[in-house]
Amino acid sequence: MERVIVDMDEVMADTMGAMINWYQKEYGLEVDSNKMAGGSWMKGFPEEHYPIVKARLHGPGFFRNLPVMKDCVQVLEEMNRRYEIFIVSAATEFPNSLKDKLDWLLEHFPFFNWRQLVLCGDKRMVSGDYMIDDHVRNLRHFNGKKYLYTCAHNLEETGYDRINNWKEAGEIFLSPGFLSQPSIESLPGTKSNSL
Repeated sequence: MERVIVDMDEVMADTMGAMINWYQKEYGLEVDSNKMAGGSWMKGFPEEHYPIVKARLHGPGFFRNLPVMKDCVQVLEEMNRRYEIFIVSAATEFPNSLKDKLDWLLEHFPFFNWRQLVLCGDKRMVSGDYMIDDHVRNLRHFNGKKYLYTCAHNLEETGYDRINNWKEAGEIFLSPGFLSQPSIESLPGTKSNSL
């Protein structure tokens, strides 16, 4: 069974959208997405407010109520029947996010079991057949097929196949003929989600 590594922030969860909405509501100022290109969406905020945005990211509760990306739940639920899926998030950079992220995943993606949820520091430790991530730094060392999930901060990146939304992800991973191995459900005596 082929393994797919899926990032959480900016792939499954609209982390940047949630931060922008909070910031505009709190401060009434616009965020410049054009400045985010080159790797950091922090650059879209006024420089004098970097500490405020960082404090929000590091504070408890921010990652608990993030919006789910459109079509993500439906596509991942179907993918979970055909692939070995691991959700891998570099969460230890924000220690308060660990419980928030786990609770968020269990609420919105109840078809994943706890063994499929990996909250770590450095993604160089993971391996698989495919990875979907919004950061090139995570894809660079991955040994399988790499998909860059399009976000404002990675628009200038080249050299990777892109996924722009979960509808596209479904068209790739759920298309007939894409899967080189049979679904686990088609194998005798097996059930999906048995890790």
